[in-house]
Amino acid sequence: MGIYDKIEEISGTIENVVYRNEGNDYTVMEIADGENNLITAVGIIPMAYEGERVILRGEYTYHKEFGRQFAFSSFEKMLPEDTEDILRYLSSRTVKGIGPVTALKIVNRYGKESFDVIENHPEWLADIPGITLKKAAAISESFREAAGMRGVMMFCREYMGTGEAVRVYKKFGAGAVGLLQSNPYILCDEEPGIPFDKADAIARSLGHSLDSETRVLYGVKHVLANNAQTAGHTCLPYDILASEASRVLGLDSECVTRTLRSLIDDGELSSWKHGESYYVMTNTTAEDEDLIASRLSRISDEAGAFAIDDINALIEKEECGYNLTFAPMQREALFSALKYGAMILTGGPGTGKTTVIKAMISIFDALGLKVVLAAPTGRAAKRMSEATSREAKTIHRMLEMERTAEGAVRFGRNARAPISEHVIIIDEASMIDLSLMAALIRALKRGSRLILIGDADQLPSVGAGNVFADLIASEMIKTVRLTEIFRQSKESLIVTNAHKINAGEPPVLTVTDKDFFFVRREDERDIADAIASLVTQRLPRAYGKSIRNEIQIITPSRKGVGGVENLNTALQGCINPPAKFKKEKLSHGTLFREGDRVMQTVNNYDIEWERGSYVGVGLFNGDIGVIERIKPNEDCMTICFEDRIVEYPFESLEELELAYAITVHKSQGSEYPVVVIPMYYCPPMLMTRNLLYTAVTRAKRMVILVGRSDIPAKMASNNSEIKRYTALTDKIIKYY
Repeated sequence: MGIYDKIEEISGTIENVVYRNEGNDYTVMEIADGENNLITAVGIIPMAYEGERVILRGEYTYHKEFGRQFAFSSFEKMLPEDTEDILRYLSSRTVKGIGPVTALKIVNRYGKESFDVIENHPEWLADIPGITLKKAAAISESFREAAGMRGVMMFCREYMGTGEAVRVYKKFGAGAVGLLQSNPYILCDEEPGIPFDKADAIARSLGHSLDSETRVLYGVKHVLANNAQTAGHTCLPYDILASEASRVLGLDSECVTRTLRSLIDDGELSSWKHGESYYVMTNTTAEDEDLIASRLSRISDEAGAFAIDDINALIEKEECGYNLTFAPMQREALFSALKYGAMILTGGPGTGKTTVIKAMISIFDALGLKVVLAAPTGRAAKRMSEATSREAKTIHRMLEMERTAEGAVRFGRNARAPISEHVIIIDEASMIDLSLMAALIRALKRGSRLILIGDADQLPSVGAGNVFADLIASEMIKTVRLTEIFRQSKESLIVTNAHKINAGEPPVLTVTDKDFFFVRREDERDIADAIASLVTQRLPRAYGKSIRNEIQIITPSRKGVGGVENLNTALQGCINPPAKFKKEKLSHGTLFREGDRVMQTVNNYDIEWERGSYVGVGLFNGDIGVIERIKPNEDCMTICFEDRIVEYPFESLEELELAYAITVHKSQGSEYPVVVIPMYYCPPMLMTRNLLYTAVTRAKRMVILVGRSDIPAKMASNNSEIKRYTALTDKIIKYY
């Protein structure tokens, strides 16, 4: 496909809508330009109908199958003005209640005034045989709805994309323009979720005051949201927040500080005192933290405890059934699960967490208590199922997550319709962020038990909060830490080195006959080539070609010689090189090719997938799949995410990236047969003990470190962690 360089503008009347994707409004249409030319135009345009006049801006392209096309990126729409185009427009069933026959009657009666009559004098339509007053009112309402959509598109076109403008219309309806003129910052609310800078640009163009309380409020919320997304903070110290908001808003700190104080006093924002410092957060965050803290404080009393003799008898029965003797801390974990309504089990690899989980399930089954197993991600849930031989769900699925018509996330399981099971066991709990934990807590029924299992030494959640660590730090929730490494696990150098790293000791790199290897490359420029050689030649030669699909490269950073971006480019070229029979799609600077391994980078709650005859919705941050087919004519590609088949629209490709190499953060909750980890200098905040520990513990059968020999020891000795500002620990202590 060749592209002409010049950005052009064409105008004309829509003669024919050839194709329209109802899901994303991708449209193929023929435009009559007024000079007897018929131009094929392709792009995203909602509610495009024959007879409408349009101005399109874009560039000519050449499609090898369909020939020359005009690919537009922006548009303007106007109602037709002459009688013939008005008739064509109304005949295309644009307006509900008007078909070709009715359209002809209306145009014959009112001619060029037809639109004015429909919008402003609908009762006049009742003069036409076959149109009642009720039908005339419905026709007028449908027409005004289309006009409102057109108005929103025109108002928003300079500030946001078509998809965002559609969200605005769906949220606010035909009156959106008036609302936005009054307060553009409502765009920043959860729905429709337009970025602050775009709302601020609209406000500035309309002459809104730069130091208004509304602007400062949404500017502060923007700073809080940005810090939640990039650094995981659920709140910020007052002074830090005021300083950052002052910079973002371009206002002096005194003005921001004064307004910030007023917003807190008026209840628009919440604050929390910790020591001598005040922390500021959104009301939603404050409510979530308060809910978690207050509800956990009541769970144990509501669940009730079994008699100690009964607990001991149940544990001894399990020992007989398994023909083993539980280690002291394993026994303590089982005892605590029956004694407390909420408890935490933590421990590193090889310490017997899976054995404890299976015993817990068996004991609760014997007591007639229904158990549900869940984990934050699909991969973690699958691992849990395989380890326990019981179904495990994602937390989202357990909570019956769905989308409202307006696009908001809603959980079917909540305080009014709680989870029906008596015992909820969550694995990989260190991955749970604040909002998901609040949704989980909200869905617990009175008397149920909550058991959180995870590794406290791994990285915190990708989302905001540090829930698992905060719960443990409060010392208010019963926590059992498994530390003993069992005999069979001691034979694994992966397990041994993981615990060495966690203890601040350098891993053993000199052993060559175990499951942990080191490939030295002191010149960092050689790391990518060494990894490519491992993946394509050395490992397949030693273990068979099938091992290629079992290897995952996990790296600390996106940038640098051993970063995600560099490695993905290099590995795509050698693992899945271009070929005549492989279609490709270039999007946001990334070239996708049939056969590529790819990863979903954000939660997408709307996208549909199929598993056999079952249809579900939702892809989540970290889901990995393989591109099976790229279908340019249908504006989508088919991707297999393990056992789920997705028709992935091109318009969502910004949510997708190559996944031959992924960051350690993205690997959380997953396990891979073979893990390759580049060892190179990257930002100090990423050269930490818990990051290396997390990467190593993602491996099931083999770990290979590739790079500088001094890096593993440096990372193991660096126990610094980036602080996450949260108030959850304090609140748990308060409520207990």
